[in-house]
Amino acid sequence: MPPQLSSGSIEEIIAGNTPDSPILQIMSSKKISAGGGADRYRLLLSDGKHSYSHAMLATQLNELMEQNEIDNLSVVQVNKYLCNTLQGDRRVMILLDVKVVKKGSEVGERIGNPVPFKPGQENTAPVPPNGQSAVSNGPAQVNGVSNSSSAKSPYNRAQTTNRSPQKPSGGAGNYSIRGGAGPSTPGSSRVHTIASLTPYQNRWRIRARVTQKSGIRTWSNSRGEGKLFSVNFLDESGEIRATGFNEAVDRFYELLEVNKVFFVSRATLKTANKQYSNVQNDYEMTFNPDSQIEICNEECDLPTMTFEFVKINELDKHQSNALIDIVGVVKVCQDLSTVVGRQSQKEITKRDLQIVDQSGMGVNLTLWGNDAQAFDGSASPVIAVKGARLSDYGGRSLSVLASSQLIVNPDIREAHMLRGWFDRDGQSMDFDSYRNEGGSGGAGMATNWKTFQQVKSDNIASMDKADYFTSKGTVVFLKKDNCMYKACPTEQCNKKLVDQGNGLYRCEKCAREFPNYKWRMILNANLADYSDNQWATCFQDSAEVLLSVKADELGSLRDSNEASFDQVFQDALFKSYIFKFRAKMEMYNDEQRLKTVCMSATPIDWTEYGKRLVDEINKLTG
Repeated sequence: MPPQLSSGSIEEIIAGNTPDSPILQIMSSKKISAGGGADRYRLLLSDGKHSYSHAMLATQLNELMEQNEIDNLSVVQVNKYLCNTLQGDRRVMILLDVKVVKKGSEVGERIGNPVPFKPGQENTAPVPPNGQSAVSNGPAQVNGVSNSSSAKSPYNRAQTTNRSPQKPSGGAGNYSIRGGAGPSTPGSSRVHTIASLTPYQNRWRIRARVTQKSGIRTWSNSRGEGKLFSVNFLDESGEIRATGFNEAVDRFYELLEVNKVFFVSRATLKTANKQYSNVQNDYEMTFNPDSQIEICNEECDLPTMTFEFVKINELDKHQSNALIDIVGVVKVCQDLSTVVGRQSQKEITKRDLQIVDQSGMGVNLTLWGNDAQAFDGSASPVIAVKGARLSDYGGRSLSVLASSQLIVNPDIREAHMLRGWFDRDGQSMDFDSYRNEGGSGGAGMATNWKTFQQVKSDNIASMDKADYFTSKGTVVFLKKDNCMYKACPTEQCNKKLVDQGNGLYRCEKCAREFPNYKWRMILNANLADYSDNQWATCFQDSAEVLLSVKADELGSLRDSNEASFDQVFQDALFKSYIFKFRAKMEMYNDEQRLKTVCMSATPIDWTEYGKRLVDEINKLTG
């Protein structure tokens, strides 16, 4: 005996009512290709009394069709659904959660004698017999009116626009959602909550506060280049991330200010990419040419930015690359330095901080770009970061991303408590740092300290794996020969150029010739401490620190003033730094030797270094 269908439920749903878990039969289906996106399945549904062809299966349920769990004539229980108005009175049902009651191969027949449902009209036309799909390749039927050119006549337009479905009592919209929180489709003034938004909605409008705003970033790939920014919106129901590209940057970047409230509508909703966002929402927005944003001048009680702070001593409980919220006092603020990005090959400004909290632990926090340049850590400020990236470098360390929100001395309870604790007790405390044997971290005193003698005697490096260590060393000799080379002038490339002998230089990597070049440095330095000495290779950033001169300036001296060039190297001798090294065993002339590369060279903070020596003495004396 075939299952009993929920007779009349289709008419109720299209009218705006919300029958609970209706039982429907899927008469037929058609796969619709979505180009670069996920494919969709269009369905012909029946409740035994009416059939309805404007129905879609949510993309997350595609596997039910692809694995043949749902086939023609299947009977399903619809636990969650959405009914949206697209154009005029065109109502589209979207099935969000279904349970297969009986497969079509087991049912084997059409249940009842359904006729196509047309809102506001008598429905007498029978549904096509079994085996014939009502979802054809021809023009789509919208409420019985063809969507072809003939449907554009005044007569047909009048028919489609005047047949408005009945609104549910007590509701103010044109669609409803069953089985989950969802409002009605808005008029132009209806405000929706962020938590109710889904990609299946056509029209919506939210009122939300901007809690986070990134800087303008640029991108470049094989398809072109452009710019983008992102913001986080927050209302009483939740939070959502929005991104704007190119024209949207020009339209909205200056308008959207942190902590102000805005009305937002007509943005595109899609599934969120959790790799780039820590916002607790399954969806995210993208601004498009139709998007509208208006500042809200009304009085409203919307929440401000919310944090879920993690104590510094609990960072090891979280996975690497997780996005976390952190608050701490800046104990150590390093000078600006630069690194070369792996992919972009551009120099990036950075600043390392050590932040501490009442847990007695400190952790390295890295600022980049404008954040690094503008930051002033001289007064040991309290900083809060929403969405900092957690890394296992040096045991545990943190990085402020472009999508993160950095707030200095925030007006929140946790910050006030930290300020009082640090001024009273914290500034005189010694803090533990995260450390491991494979890296070095900490903005102040780095981890995994080794003397040069220990490095050689302990065999810390191998042929298969590099190791990292930190040492205090003094420059005793620098090789001037071959310390520089002429590199490709493009920002993305540092390849050594080939002199063509005709005033042009060729880059084999870029396959181009240039009339100019930039100087890059590879400096071999002999460093010493009280126990031994060690040769190390210093690349651009660390070489410029040791010589206290930029590569381009040094290259000009090399070509124009040899005496001044030599003096730069003389002035650099017998100065001490805190070095971070990468060491690895390699074969050279059939012999193993230790190759040491300087990752960074930092002027010594003698106060912090003295504290480290005191700690070492205390350990030795018990």
